[in-house]
Amino acid sequence: MNARNQTLTSVIVLAGASVIAGCGINQHSSFQNAFLPPHAHSGPINLDLDHPPLVEPNVYIKDVPGFLLESPQIPRRTRGDELVEEAERHFAAGKQAYETGHFAAARQEFDVAIDTMLDASDQNPADRQAYDRRMDQLVDAIHSFDLAALGASDSSEEGRFDKAPLEDILQMTFPVDPKIKGQVLEQVAATVSQLPLSVTDAVLGYVNYFSNRGHGTIAVAMQRSGRYRPMIQRVLDEEGVPQELIHLAQAESGFMPRAKSRARATGMWQFMAWRGAEYGLQRTTYTDDRLDPEKATRAAAHHLHDLYNMFGDWYLAIAAYDCGPQTVQTAVERTGYADFWELRARGELPIETTNYVPIILAMTIMEKNAQAYGLDQVQMDPPIEYDTVELTALTSLALIADVTDTSVPELAELNPALLGNLAPANYAVHVPKGSGTRLTAALALVPAEHRAAWRLHRVAPGETLAAIGARFGVSTASLLAANSLPAHAAVEGDLLVVPAAARPTPAMRRTAPRRAVAGRTSSTSSSHTASTAATHRAPAGHPVAARPRSGATPAAGKPVSPSAAAQHAAPKPAPKPSTLVAHSATR
Repeated sequence: MNARNQTLTSVIVLAGASVIAGCGINQHSSFQNAFLPPHAHSGPINLDLDHPPLVEPNVYIKDVPGFLLESPQIPRRTRGDELVEEAERHFAAGKQAYETGHFAAARQEFDVAIDTMLDASDQNPADRQAYDRRMDQLVDAIHSFDLAALGASDSSEEGRFDKAPLEDILQMTFPVDPKIKGQVLEQVAATVSQLPLSVTDAVLGYVNYFSNRGHGTIAVAMQRSGRYRPMIQRVLDEEGVPQELIHLAQAESGFMPRAKSRARATGMWQFMAWRGAEYGLQRTTYTDDRLDPEKATRAAAHHLHDLYNMFGDWYLAIAAYDCGPQTVQTAVERTGYADFWELRARGELPIETTNYVPIILAMTIMEKNAQAYGLDQVQMDPPIEYDTVELTALTSLALIADVTDTSVPELAELNPALLGNLAPANYAVHVPKGSGTRLTAALALVPAEHRAAWRLHRVAPGETLAAIGARFGVSTASLLAANSLPAHAAVEGDLLVVPAAARPTPAMRRTAPRRAVAGRTSSTSSSHTASTAATHRAPAGHPVAARPRSGATPAAGKPVSPSAAAQHAAPKPAPKPSTLVAHSATR
């Protein structure tokens, strides 16, 4: 046998031995006994040997490839890895549905894929970097399908969701200006805060960013916060959490109730659907509670309180709010350190989370020392105030706008949790302060089963029934019947029931000019345009509500009575009026 054949023989022998041994050299069994029963023998075995057996050195060992001599390190498979595979299957199913033209099914599968990937993050995948890469690839792929055919780029969707202004910088770090360190340390020493304040290079880097290039971002969000600040402060106090946690809403959404991230986290506090459901935020065909500022604030405060109880540390609680409690818990168990800064230094947390806590601290320090950072000149928006009317039937915003002297976009701004122009039964609709009682009385004029389509119209000077019918696409005879009018005449100021046919309405337009479902718009322009409350004026001839009167038709002068309401409605019993609950959003 030549030397080459002898070498090959040695390799095969070693490989076979490795297979037979099952690579057991590095595997530790928890069993103390072998699986096979002991060999029968008549007495004890004497293992004492005068001389140990001589083992000849293997002269060919240097020729064996190294990988045959190394015990393979098989990564530990986790529940997170299983969820990633499940997400891949949903994505593949969505892609197949897309390719066959079943876009609704594709959208559903893609949504499940993203939700499952986020669940996987909480279950600590074995290879975090590989998981992060795959998550980015999945989001980008789904975004491309959105733009192509799933409706995300349709003009009717523009403005329905806003991009969280800080989403892009969570992956970035910024240089530290050494001149500000002493100043910030002095400020923190003199600052009273329920949330502990630390000054690290990461915090100083974000103070430097928000003092310069990012100053507009923090100022605009601070201005917008005035709309919700009293409500948020009240809820945080009621839930027993630090007031400084209001800055999580600033970081998450810039106080935009309809903010949506690339990962489909939604609302002012950026809840995923499954996490929101854990805290009572429900989704229906018509509504999404994650978009309701007060409901979402209550859920966020409750969640943060639970996270603090879990970790006993506000920094870890804030980190867990961002990346999930399981991720933080695993990092603590793996290192033995229940300290955010230590976990950050060791790279045990996602990069976004390692920057998230410093951003919250930087915002807190700057707002508590507003004059030093040019924020004392920011004029906060006035708090939103409204009346609340509990609806008793499916009702269109157009009908509500007819009565409340407002427009559908303005009502949409007051009711961000509505997903379209229809508000369901039992929904507590918000209307301009002082208009709730008028709405309750006027809705009684319209049969409950028709409130999703029918309208109310105030007769303008010189306006005829024929002109009104032409505007709404109904006949004069229908107007006469619905309002019990005896002749082809209408009195200026009369409030007429218009039995319009149900038809699709365009999606509601929001103040922000661009959607950000997949986070592809400029954060600066998005936050700026959304910060200014647009003033909507009714077009010429638009129905404007006034006070109905008794008589042949409702008109200005006297409040409508129950008997008059029944008289002027269609020939059906008048429904039970909606319940009015008048209050201020700032209470």
